[in-house]
Amino acid sequence: MTTDDPAGEPPSRSRRADALRNRETVLSAAAEVFVTSGVDAPIRQIAARAGVGMATIYRHFPTRADLVTAVYRHQIEACAEAGPDLLARADSPFDALRQWVDLFVDFLVTKHGLADALRSDSDRFAALHDHFLDRLLPVCAQLLDAAAEAGDIRPGVQPYELMRGIGNLCGGRDDDPRYDPRRLIALLLQGLRRPHAS
Repeated sequence: MTTDDPAGEPPSRSRRADALRNRETVLSAAAEVFVTSGVDAPIRQIAARAGVGMATIYRHFPTRADLVTAVYRHQIEACAEAGPDLLARADSPFDALRQWVDLFVDFLVTKHGLADALRSDSDRFAALHDHFLDRLLPVCAQLLDAAAEAGDIRPGVQPYELMRGIGNLCGGRDDDPRYDPRRLIALLLQGLRRPHAS
């Protein structure tokens, strides 16, 4: 016989929901911390941002590599799921593409240092890279196709080339305050536009 908790849910289901919420909170907090402090940021900093104890983080992610991998996968999924949603809500397919590229750039900044964090686990790194391409290339292709069909951009833009180009522009960011990859990415996107669509 199952005893319900005061909210009317079986205790095990309630605990699973709490654990899932904690995991999502930790992943979001870790992504934010990684952007500002890198993937080597102290776990206590992530715990403080998430509002949980360090034991909660270690319960979900026993090693730093586990946490970095999970953040990376979480960000991939968020970026992949955003594409169709933006396409449905944006004023134009080009606006959807531009907004998605902003999310993609945020993701690339979060990803900074991933290879170093996983350098001892090349199989895991290769699997993540494959997952990245499998999930994000089709989304980018969908956005590019929609923008081309609407006459917003020139046809024939390849999603891999665009994503690789954006990645290369972000790679030069480092800590140089004189370099803003977003300005160059905006110019890159403007260069995709048809002359009458500008």
